[in-house]
Amino acid sequence: MSHKIVNLRVRDVRFPTSLEQHGSDAMHTDPDYSAAYVVLDTDSGLKGFGLTFTLGKGTEIVLCAVKALAGLVIGKSLQEIVSNFRGFYRLLTSDGQMRWLGPEKGVIHLATAAVLNAVWDLWARAEGKPLWKLLVDMKCSVTKTLCHAPSVFILLLDILVKAQEGKKQREDQMLKEGYPAYTTSCAWLGYSDQQLKQLCSDALKSGWTRFKVKVGADLEDDIRRCRLIRQMIGPSSTLMIDANQRWDVAEAISWVSRLAEVKPLWIEEPTSPDDILGHAAISKALAPLGIGVATGEQCHNRVMFKQFLQASALQFVQIDSCRLGSVNENLAVLLMAYKFQVPVCPHAGGVGLCELVQHLILFDYICVSADLRNRMCEYVDHLHEHFTSPVVIQDAHYMPPKDPGYSCEMLEESVNRHEYPEGDIWKQEIKK
Repeated sequence: MSHKIVNLRVRDVRFPTSLEQHGSDAMHTDPDYSAAYVVLDTDSGLKGFGLTFTLGKGTEIVLCAVKALAGLVIGKSLQEIVSNFRGFYRLLTSDGQMRWLGPEKGVIHLATAAVLNAVWDLWARAEGKPLWKLLVDMKCSVTKTLCHAPSVFILLLDILVKAQEGKKQREDQMLKEGYPAYTTSCAWLGYSDQQLKQLCSDALKSGWTRFKVKVGADLEDDIRRCRLIRQMIGPSSTLMIDANQRWDVAEAISWVSRLAEVKPLWIEEPTSPDDILGHAAISKALAPLGIGVATGEQCHNRVMFKQFLQASALQFVQIDSCRLGSVNENLAVLLMAYKFQVPVCPHAGGVGLCELVQHLILFDYICVSADLRNRMCEYVDHLHEHFTSPVVIQDAHYMPPKDPGYSCEMLEESVNRHEYPEGDIWKQEIKK
C-alpha cells in the first residue's frame, strides 16, 4: 500500500510535573513536561505518531507551527517521502516563507521534529519493525536518500561497510544485555536531601552505577549536595553534573573547579548552547582536572554540531530526538561524532524522550560506533506509563524495543486526560 497521508492532527499534552519538582534545574525551576503530539492518518488506516518535547507554556505556539507545516505533508504517500527523504526534509525546513522563522532552529524546528518523528514512526510500522531495527537493516540505496550531502553519504557508506564485521554479534548483545543507561531521576534540583538519599539508595539497589546531578543555582549548596550524593553512591560509581546553561564562561570554569573534588565525569551545558568558543575555553580549562564538557540537547542543528566538534569543544556529544529535527539530523550528528571520535551520550530528560532516543543509540552502537566505552544514555523515571510501548529498563540498561514504530504512541486515555486546557487533569488544577 502507498499509505497516503490524508490528515495531520496535533494536540497539546501537558503533565503537571512541577507539582513535585520533577525535572527541576537551575534554569527551569517549574517544568511541566509536555508535548506537541502529532498523529498522521493514512488512507490505508495505518497511523504514524510523533511528538516534540516542551516544558508547558509555549506548547500552543509549537502547535501553531505544526499546523503551518501540515499542508506540506498532507497528500503525500509514505513511498513518495522515503524514496527521497532528503528532499522531504528540505521541503519542511526550506519553505520560502516559513524558513524565515528558522532556519532549522527554534519553534519551527521543534514543530518539524514532531512531524518527522511521526513519519519515521509510520515508516517503521509499515515495515513491521521497531525503528532501531529499520535503521539497522536499511540498505545503502535507501540511506543515500537520507543524507544531506554526497560527502555525508560517502562517510556513511564507509562506516556501514566497516560496521558489517561484528554487526550481528553487537545486535545480539543488545538484545541480550541492553544499552547502558544513567539516571537523572535521583537529583533534580528541587528535591530535598531526604528525597535524594532515598532515591539514590533505591537506585543503587536496582543496579544503577551512573548518576547525574543538577547544579548551578547556589555554589555552596551544590558542593553540599554533590558531596552527599558522592557519599551515597561511593567512589566507584560515575557522577555527572548539569548546569542547564546557567553560567557565563568564567563563572563555569570557577564553579566547576570547586566541584572537582566529587570527580564528575562531565559538566553538561555549562553555558549558552550557542557559544561554541565558550565551550572550547571551558573544555580547555577543565581538562587538567579530568572533567569533560557535554552538550547538544539544545544545539540548533548539525551545522553547529560540526563547529563544536571542529573546535574540540566537547568530550561528549548529546543528541536529542526533538530539537535536532528528528532522526534525519541525528544521523548526521552520529556520523560526525564517529569521525571526530567523540562518544555520544543522548539526552532523554522529558516526556517520551527515553522512548524515542533508545532507537537512535542502539543504531549508533550496532552500525556506527561499535563502541561502549564512556557511552551511556540518559534515563528519567517519569511518565512512561502513558505510552503504549513504554521503555524497558533492566539492570540499568535499555532493552531494545520489540513493537513496530518509534515507541511514541501515547495511550488515548492519557492524552484525553492531560490535553491542555480541556483535559480533566487541567480542569482540576484550574479549579484549585
